[in-house]
Amino acid sequence: MRATLLNAPGDISVAEVDDPRIEALTDAVVRLSLSCVCGSDLHNYRGRRPFQAPQRIGHEYCGVVTEVGSAVGSVRPGDFVVGPFFSCDNTCANCRAGFQSACLNVAMYNGCQAELVRVPNADGTLVKLPEQPDAALLPSILACSDVLGTGWHAAKMAGVAPGQTVAVIGDGAVGLCGVLAAQQQGAERIIVSSRHEDRARLAREFGATEVLAERGEEFAAKVLELTDGIGADAVLECVGTEESFAQACASARPGSIVGYVGVPVGVKLDLAPFFRRNIGLRGGMAPVREYLDELVGLVLDGSIDPGKVFDLTLPLDDVAEAYRAMDERRAIKVALTLD
Repeated sequence: MRATLLNAPGDISVAEVDDPRIEALTDAVVRLSLSCVCGSDLHNYRGRRPFQAPQRIGHEYCGVVTEVGSAVGSVRPGDFVVGPFFSCDNTCANCRAGFQSACLNVAMYNGCQAELVRVPNADGTLVKLPEQPDAALLPSILACSDVLGTGWHAAKMAGVAPGQTVAVIGDGAVGLCGVLAAQQQGAERIIVSSRHEDRARLAREFGATEVLAERGEEFAAKVLELTDGIGADAVLECVGTEESFAQACASARPGSIVGYVGVPVGVKLDLAPFFRRNIGLRGGMAPVREYLDELVGLVLDGSIDPGKVFDLTLPLDDVAEAYRAMDERRAIKVALTLD
């Protein structure tokens, strides 16, 4: 099959690799209907995280089951499925508590930008759709695999509630999905930072009431001005830098919570501002499986259309251009077709 390989920072290609196979009785193999590039994939692409080349890459998927192990009972060949960016048993104590990304048997994916993927713990990981979705729905189903669930987690961890004012730090796919999550969870006012018209336009479409060009302390000052000096009732941190954490803290009202989901690479966090203003921090790697059934349902009934974060679609063979487009912020998120 064809799959992407990260050969060195900035050097990604498509190569022929062995097809995945059933290795455990609880495995399934899925033929992907659509793949994509994630903002977190850029950390390795930019050389910000060490990796051993050549490395398979990609962790988001949806598609059709082609094979299952003999112990798998919830899906069978021909079923259309979507799963989170990790596999989990969905039965251990951590899973039952709603944190499947910390499953005692968790396995992280590294290789979903490919034609096929092996899914361990298929019964606990995969969500089966009632039927094969229309092609137009594929981007939104794929978004459920990571970015929508991650934005949703930020809103949940921040305690977004009806009538609140929410600030969203980050205008990438996760931040935009955070806007959508806050809107769905009843926020009355959603303030987001963006200097890119395409992202600002989508943020408004997803429910943002104010889009500010300011960043950092200037953004926080504007949020305070808009809230009579109080600050946001909840803040979603969807970037993962020291600057974004500081911006989130400065934008929050005393006693509120910053829900953080941005991948923190090399971040050293100063807790003193959080301590002084009694601002909580809650979040981390999103337990997407916890939300997946609900999110798929919202997509299928037409309540949400998170697939709009995919503003560029390219064939898998053009994956190098897909990474360049996201690295240079010419695209919010790139879908990869596998024909």
